[in-house]
This record gives sequence, structure tokens and C-alpha cells, in this order.
Amino acid sequence: MSYSFSGIDHVQLAAPKGSEKEARKFFGDILGMAEIPKPANLAKRGGVWFQAGIHQLHIGIQDDFVPAKKAHPAFHVKNLEALRERLVENGVKVKEDERLEGANRFYVDDPFGNRLEFLEWTD
Repeated sequence: MSYSFSGIDHVQLAAPKGSEKEARKFFGDILGMAEIPKPANLAKRGGVWFQAGIHQLHIGIQDDFVPAKKAHPAFHVKNLEALRERLVENGVKVKEDERLEGANRFYVDDPFGNRLEFLEWTD
């Protein structure tokens, strides 16, 4: 084989037209992800990009938007309980799930209904 995978560059979630302000509030202000500039040739499409650790999260605008309920990104978090408190303080509903061996985790929906998972490995 002449190629190999070295990781994931970014994950893209869809959002409805005109939702950039709401995305900035949720992903930037509440979750604390830093916004990063989109390349000029892609900025005209709308949407907003964020840095999540060494990866990027791209929020893309989709005219016929339907939220992702099953397929979802899962974010590693240091101090998951502090994130949970921050989300609850901001009125975000936290959804518990079965414990994953070696990790604590929970889910939330972003403002557009996309499912997000947050987990912290304990082992």
C-alpha cells in the first residue's frame, strides 16, 4: 500500500441558512472553541469554522438542512464535569447515555439539532 491515514483534519456539520451568529454563540461563546477564518474562496458560501484541539469543526450552510441525529462528532474533553456545568448554566440540555468502559460521556444537540458527544477517558 502506498498511502496511510494520519488522522482526521476536520468534521463538518450542517446548519440552516443564516445561522452563523447562533453557531458563533454556541460553539464559540458557550463551548469555547476559537473561530478560525475560512479561506476567501469558501467564505462566500457562508458558515463558520472553529478550532477544536488539533482538529477543526466546520459549520456549513445547507439550503435543505436536516439535522444529523445519529452520525455525530465525539469530542475529547479535559474536565468533562466543568463542561457539563457550563452547558447547563447556558440552558443546554445534557443527555446521559450508557457508560462507555473507560470513559465518562454525554450528548447534547447543537442549536440546529445536530447530535454532539463529549467524552473524557478515565483509564
